Amino acid sequence: MSKVAIIGAGITGVTTAYALLERGHSVVVLDRHRYAAMETSFANGGQLSASNAEVWNHLGTVLKGMKWMLRRDAPLLLNPRPSAHKYTWLGEFVGRIRDYRENTIATTRMAIEARRHLFAIAEKEGIDFDLQRRGILHIYRDKAGFDAAAAVNGLLREGGLDRRAVTPEEMRGIEPAVHGSYHGGFFTPSDSTGDIHKFARGLAEACGRRGARFVHEADVSGIEHGPGGIEITWNPPDGRPAGEALAVDAVVVCAGVASRRFAAMLGDRVNVYPVKGYSVTVHLDDARSRDAAPTVSLLDDATKIVSSRLGPDRFRVAGTAEFNGENRDIRADRIEPLLRWVRDLFPDVGTARAVPWAGLRPMTPSLMPRVGAGSRRGVFYNTGHGHLGWTLSAVTAQMVADAVHGEAISDQAERAA
Repeated sequence: MSKVAIIGAGITGVTTAYALLERGHSVVVLDRHRYAAMETSFANGGQLSASNAEVWNHLGTVLKGMKWMLRRDAPLLLNPRPSAHKYTWLGEFVGRIRDYRENTIATTRMAIEARRHLFAIAEKEGIDFDLQRRGILHIYRDKAGFDAAAAVNGLLREGGLDRRAVTPEEMRGIEPAVHGSYHGGFFTPSDSTGDIHKFARGLAEACGRRGARFVHEADVSGIEHGPGGIEITWNPPDGRPAGEALAVDAVVVCAGVASRRFAAMLGDRVNVYPVKGYSVTVHLDDARSRDAAPTVSLLDDATKIVSSRLGPDRFRVAGTAEFNGENRDIRADRIEPLLRWVRDLFPDVGTARAVPWAGLRPMTPSLMPRVGAGSRRGVFYNTGHGHLGWTLSAVTAQMVADAVHGEAISDQAERAA
């Protein structure tokens, strides 16, 4: 079949590579890092969460964002510094409020289908990624938050998700470790958690065994689209002149927040904005901490914080959304609310060894991923998954691989004719 280049070796890049290899294509993956999954796929919240499929395009989100603008520890923080990209993106975001219902239902359906593919891949390739299939518990401190979640639950159930309301007593039965007073919760038993970095690295190795070529430390500098195919050039990490030129039949852009720049090289507009998220990985170094940390994954709606247990001795806590351009700084005032949340809900968990991290989620104004063909033949995209890259990647990889494969078959038929 055809020779396909994939730009980006994060979770969408490696799942796309695997899906294309399954269809018989020759695959080359280019990434600017030394290893796969070193950016947004490194230390996210860990949730494979169809229950978090609600898109953010809602008037309530806008009002909360405005209220939180002056709080440095706010769950959603907007740097007001002028930026044409940021404010045009926000304008489009507001314009897509009309699609809230449709996109939430569609995202739920994709998330449910994605986990079927992901579990099958992990089993087939023997990938250990600390998978926990214990469900996800959403917790609500007051009636207003619970009632809002009940409205969302109707959309999630319409999308095919089994997510049920639970009382405070039932919450304690599901996860006894949680401290505090709550109005109620919603539990999704079919959701799960896992280490995205371990999965992506394991899948990259599986792709290598199947014949994929990985070119690391390759900073792509040019993509030329011509009648004879696509030529990609890149620079090595030490700043020397461009390295070898790679000639391919097709290219799939899976480059996270850099996808916008690569799309512009190819004559397309892919409007992804970098929305920063933070996490801390709490190492459970003593028996008391291991016993006190929850084993069921949580989402605290009031603070927009999620947690996942990654194996016996790691506890991942993540959250916040920061609109601040391509800024990867790890800010202490954004990490502190995550640590405070651990102290408040799990007071016996020691946080002496908590490793902070920040990553940039590639988010479209509609919060729907950009998947499929570009304006030119041989150009495809699988990017813009926002906060659900881990959750949706296995199904969007199938979607884009089907599109690449279909075009390759069409090209073969034209040549035969």
